[in-house]
Amino acid sequence: MIFAVDSPRVRAGAGCYGDAGSMLSWARPLLLAAMRDQAATAAGDGGGVRRLRLLRQSAGAGPGLRPRPGVGDWSEVLRETVNVLQSGCVVAVPTDTIYGIACLAQNSEAIQRIYEIKGRKTDKPLAISVGNVEDIYKYCKVTVPDQVLSDLLPGPVTLVFKRSDGLNRDLNPFTDLVGVRIPEHAFMQKLAQLCGEPLALTSANVSSRTSTLTPEEFKDIWPSLGLVVDGGPVGDMMSPECRLGSTVVNLATPGKYSIIRPGCAFTATVDILQKKHGLSL
Repeated sequence: MIFAVDSPRVRAGAGCYGDAGSMLSWARPLLLAAMRDQAATAAGDGGGVRRLRLLRQSAGAGPGLRPRPGVGDWSEVLRETVNVLQSGCVVAVPTDTIYGIACLAQNSEAIQRIYEIKGRKTDKPLAISVGNVEDIYKYCKVTVPDQVLSDLLPGPVTLVFKRSDGLNRDLNPFTDLVGVRIPEHAFMQKLAQLCGEPLALTSANVSSRTSTLTPEEFKDIWPSLGLVVDGGPVGDMMSPECRLGSTVVNLATPGKYSIIRPGCAFTATVDILQKKHGLSL
C-alpha cells in the first residue's frame, strides 16, 4: 500500500535554512509504503521493527499533507503511527531538521523509555511537538505576541517558555521551562493533531553521537522502537550544518530572548525576533 507525504525540504544555501523566507518553503512529495518487516531472521532488519519505507520521490511541490490520485490514502500510515504511540511505544519520525524519536508527552512510562533508548541523563530536557500554534497555549505560558509564534512556526525552531499546569509533570520535572516545536513537516503536524496531545520529541541517536539524517544512521536503536517512519534523507548528507538540529531560543522573559542553541536557523530566527519584533538580548 503506497502513501504520499509532502515534505518541506527546500532550504537555502548548501541545503540548509539560511533566511526567513526559506523557513516557509515546501518541497517534493514523498511516496511511502506501509511495510511490516518479516521476522528478525534477515540480517540487518532492525529486529523486525515495523517500518514506513520511502519507495521513490517524485517531482512537484505544495504545502500540506494529501494523498496523490491513484496512489493511496496516507491516513492509514498516520493511523498506525497514532496507534503505536497510544500503546506507549516510542517511534522514529522525520522532521524538518533531523530524524527524531517521539512518544506521547503525557505518558510518563513512554518518556522514561526515550531516556533509556538514548542512554540519556534524566536531567536533560525533552522538547514537545504540537500540531498547531494554538496548542502552544495549552502547555506553555506564552510571553510574546501571537505574531511572533506565527512568524517562527512551523519551522526549524524550538521556543522555550515556562510550562503550564496542563503538561505532564513527569516531563522534565527538574525545570519549570519547556521547549515547544511545530516542525515544518506536514506528516509531523498531522500526527500531533491526530494524537490530540503533545509529542515528546528528541533526536534519533544515542546521546553524544551525531544526529541522524536517514533511518539507517540510527539502526542500532531500531529494536527498541515500536515503529520507524522512513521519509528518506531529510537533509544534505554532506553538509555538517544539516545536522545541527533546530534553533533553540528562550522566550520565557517578556521582551527578551536568548539563544540556547544556534541550530540551523540562527540568522533567520534572530532577524525575526530582533529586527521585526524588537526583542532584545
